[in-house]
Amino acid sequence: MELGLVGLGKMGGNMRERIRRAGHTVVGYDRNPDLADVHSLEELVGKLSGPRVVWVMVPAGAATQSTIDELAELLEPGDVVVDGGNSRWTDDEKHAEELAAKSIGFVDCGVSGGVWGLANGYALMYGGAAENIAKVQPVFDALKPEGEFGAVHAGKVGAGHFSKMVHNGIEYAMMQAYAEGWELLEKVDSVTDVREVFRSWQEGTVIRSWLLDLAVNALSEDEHLDKLKGYAQDSGEGRWTVEAAIDHAVPLPAITASLFARFSSRQEDSPQMKMISALRNQFGGHAVETK
Repeated sequence: MELGLVGLGKMGGNMRERIRRAGHTVVGYDRNPDLADVHSLEELVGKLSGPRVVWVMVPAGAATQSTIDELAELLEPGDVVVDGGNSRWTDDEKHAEELAAKSIGFVDCGVSGGVWGLANGYALMYGGAAENIAKVQPVFDALKPEGEFGAVHAGKVGAGHFSKMVHNGIEYAMMQAYAEGWELLEKVDSVTDVREVFRSWQEGTVIRSWLLDLAVNALSEDEHLDKLKGYAQDSGEGRWTVEAAIDHAVPLPAITASLFARFSSRQEDSPQMKMISALRNQFGGHAVETK
């Protein structure tokens, strides 16, 4: 199969290599000419035989929109665009409608696997019409992990990114739980080797997971994480998960709390805790710390 791949960063570059290893032809385009096989989207489309499949791996929002807009003018009826980035599912519906007006198919695909995907494969969640999925299927088969599972046709357009969004929301909460447990272990005097406690959980426990394995890797490199600053960014998908929960009246207390915990990491001096301190002083005479 031939595939056009737009965006050859950390994820896209490894995906190109994994697809090629499966025996398919990949024509890659990136704004960085050192990474690209071609120098423009027009050249990329020109090197593919119809019906063409072009997979977009660029940041969500304006970058994805402009790429799809340009592809809409270059592709022909029967071609398919795959958005494999982290777009919001509502954008997928818009993109599918815009491309359908030109008889171009659209598939949204949530991709999980990070920098490990080249070796281990990528978990894939995709949405769209069956006839469009079929045109991309050889690429899905090349990217997914070995074995029966790891890829799913989640539903209609938007279902892939919605599923990946919920996946990332769960990831937020799991990471927060490991982080809180690690901090508590580090705090007490009785536990003298927190890293090895984490390592002991990797076998036989109900909380063993790949995230736990990665936590042990991080602690092996920096036992007390002294090299890191306590700041965590969020990709936006955690926010979208909470917004979707509100829209559908689904309680997500753990995921919501984990998102807010990231916001607190960006405050060197919490304004909220200033008020808490002042109130404790007012009603109970508790001591306050001043700058």
